[in-house]
Amino acid sequence: MYKTFSKFPPHRLTALSKHFSIVSQPLSGFSTVINLRKYMNLEHKSTEKALKILDCVSSCTQKVGEDELHRRLIRSCMEDLKLGQQKLPKSIESDDFIYQNKIFADSFTFWRSGISKIEDLVVSFITLHRNGIRPDKRALACLFSSCGSSKALDVGAQLHSLTMKIGFAKSSSVGVSLISLYSKCHRLESSILVFLEMPIRNTISWTAIITAHAQHHQHDACLYLFNLMMKSTSKPNDFTCVTILGTCRSSASLGLGRSFHCLELSMGLDSCTPVLNAMISMYAKSGGIEETHKVFDRMTCRDQITWNSMIFLYSQYGFAEKAISLLKEMDKQITAPDKISFLGVLSSCRHAVLVEEGWNCFYLMIEHGIEPGLDHYSCIVDLLGRAGLLEEALDFIGKMSVPPSGVIWASLLSASRVHGNVTMGIRAAKKPSFTSS
Repeated sequence: MYKTFSKFPPHRLTALSKHFSIVSQPLSGFSTVINLRKYMNLEHKSTEKALKILDCVSSCTQKVGEDELHRRLIRSCMEDLKLGQQKLPKSIESDDFIYQNKIFADSFTFWRSGISKIEDLVVSFITLHRNGIRPDKRALACLFSSCGSSKALDVGAQLHSLTMKIGFAKSSSVGVSLISLYSKCHRLESSILVFLEMPIRNTISWTAIITAHAQHHQHDACLYLFNLMMKSTSKPNDFTCVTILGTCRSSASLGLGRSFHCLELSMGLDSCTPVLNAMISMYAKSGGIEETHKVFDRMTCRDQITWNSMIFLYSQYGFAEKAISLLKEMDKQITAPDKISFLGVLSSCRHAVLVEEGWNCFYLMIEHGIEPGLDHYSCIVDLLGRAGLLEEALDFIGKMSVPPSGVIWASLLSASRVHGNVTMGIRAAKKPSFTSS
């Protein structure tokens, strides 16, 4: 997959600007009052007055008193601005976003910390931009991240064009957010273009492009990029290692995973919980049960992911007794078992037909205040069905706190067929939830 990079030599990266020439409506086309009302139907008179006054304020020759006045005006404007019928939370009224000599540049932190919807973010960006408040790199990076999470490719491409115009396109933080944006919007080649045009590539940017290829299941490209990273001045961190181990897990490459395990030990990451969790998951997927035990036993800090990974490892390979024992041990720790932990143990009991242990696990879950879901109920029904306790399974279905799904009735039907109970099978087959599924 490394051939993809050969398509974009550095001296031809000027094509990147043409890539964004498709933008049909630049952000600079918006005005502060008239078009803002046209696009968002804002009727608040105090907001209009504040925006008009902001248009008259010069950001070039400000005295201290005028800076304070301008700061208060921005705050008053943004407090009154209603975006999508929602007011900004009061938590963004703090003075943390104001720096001593950067009143205008850092005013974007005002909305960056308090608005969650992409529509609100964009309109706030337009409002401040058209009033001469220059965005900082952190605000742009935050906006690109929001576009990526919302899959708003069109908005992100327009903002990218504006970013190139104001000279922030080659910023490391902005570049990393752009790589993530295009990756999440399934534009991997655009992520590559952004990465190749970055003048300085640090650990975060290398990790971002490796993660982008991992999200697109380009495992060979991930390994190629990791090799290039090791030859550069940037060295991998724990996030990079977690991504690479995830690549080894997806490709079920046990030998390659062992090699990376040795590399991470030499890098001093043998005490990093996320990396060790990734190792456990990789070994479990690749069939390295012995290595999984060694990693787990050496861990001094185990979180919920660690315990659940081991429980599902035992469940996957049929070690029901070990899964039950591990749940009891987990119950004694600070990290309490969650619904996933109990689901793993119930699945083990189901496959091993351990009825008593399954019931104990189910009741222990209720004692922990965890509401059983359909998956938990399905395990119990399947367990009882495999044990031949069909009447007990039917009675249990009737006492469920949620309506039984077609999967549950199908499980009872299958058990009826195995044990030759025709009457029970007919009752299960006639259930509406089963026939409709």
